[in-house]
Amino acid sequence: MASDTATRLPETHLDVAALRAAFPVLDQRVHDKPLVYLDNAATTQKPAAVIDAVANYYRHDNANVHRGVHVLSQRATEAYEGAREAVAGFINAEREYQIVFTRGTTEAINLVAQSYARPRLQPGDEILITEIEHHSNIVPWQLVCEATGATLRVARVNDAAEIDRDDFAAKLGERTRLVAIGHVSNAFGTIHPVNELIALAHRHNIPVLVDGAQATAHMPVDVRALNADFYVFSGHKLFGPTGIGVLYGRESLLEAMPPYQGGGDMIETVTLEGSTWNELPAKFEAGTPNIAGAIGLGAAIRFLADFDLDAIAAHEEQLRARVTAELAQIDGLRLIGTAGHKAAILSFVMGEAHPQDIATILDSAGVAIRAGHHCAMPGMARFGLEGTARASFAAYNDESDVDALLAGLRSAQRIFA
Repeated sequence: MASDTATRLPETHLDVAALRAAFPVLDQRVHDKPLVYLDNAATTQKPAAVIDAVANYYRHDNANVHRGVHVLSQRATEAYEGAREAVAGFINAEREYQIVFTRGTTEAINLVAQSYARPRLQPGDEILITEIEHHSNIVPWQLVCEATGATLRVARVNDAAEIDRDDFAAKLGERTRLVAIGHVSNAFGTIHPVNELIALAHRHNIPVLVDGAQATAHMPVDVRALNADFYVFSGHKLFGPTGIGVLYGRESLLEAMPPYQGGGDMIETVTLEGSTWNELPAKFEAGTPNIAGAIGLGAAIRFLADFDLDAIAAHEEQLRARVTAELAQIDGLRLIGTAGHKAAILSFVMGEAHPQDIATILDSAGVAIRAGHHCAMPGMARFGLEGTARASFAAYNDESDVDALLAGLRSAQRIFA
């Protein structure tokens, strides 16, 4: 068996120790072992800067936004809209009002499904996805297809969990009205060639929604370079709070879309006979928003600005490469998803062992991973599985975390053997 040091890769320019020190939750013990958090594809931990930003809002500035002339409301509004500005800069959106705050990736996709797709779909029209999408990028399209008589088409993936580009291209047709694809597979770690797929769809004048939930914390994202029509992601997978997400949309598409929900700040005028709508992005932000969540997301983005996203991507790739090489030395362990271009998400099975049992053994060693179908049941079915164990890395993970994961898996191997 190869030693841990045999597959260590050169250090990156990322100061991992300094970054790690910013996350209070990581400085604890679980089952009398140092916590090793490797469930980042489910949610990332939060730096002190984010926790403080949320707490400071509630301590000093708690008020509703856009509606008050008093000082607290003005400060809350400034912080809320400042977060929108930070998001726009982070993904290189052309204008801040192209950023719509939602409750997360799921709500952002549902918004596009109901406000953009549903009014345009007719019987016989088609929406194209892939077979390894997160449920949040499947179910909303199933609902609108059922409501309109449209058809949901599915592009296949190969045995490495890579999109079959020929099949994808063949399923783009005259009746395709929208393509919805993940940027990075949450279940298998595949980084899809979204630039190429978007360009291919655009040759047929088909708009594309990209689910970026697994991308934004791990690599630079430039929506203008991608030429994405819609790009969605969640704050809690970007070191920010839960309950806050982002929909970026092409301005012309957002302008043409009707409101998703009614009430609150999305109106311009209301009479008992009818109403008119506010301008972007307020048209899609009905009711009191998650002000603290948006402020926390802005703080997370400003925190990340102190670090080089390219360096983060390189660091995570080094960890992924080492873990992949070491896992190949564990008898009976099989990686699911071996794409040539992958994020640091490793999904695996170990002989006949149930993934929950693997996760339980690792938890006893202080190592937190995920077990199950990862909200990607069709993807699991593609590989003849009900679920996998999944270790997913973030910028604050280091070589000691890799050591603990490998030690735990070798212990599990001995138990199951």
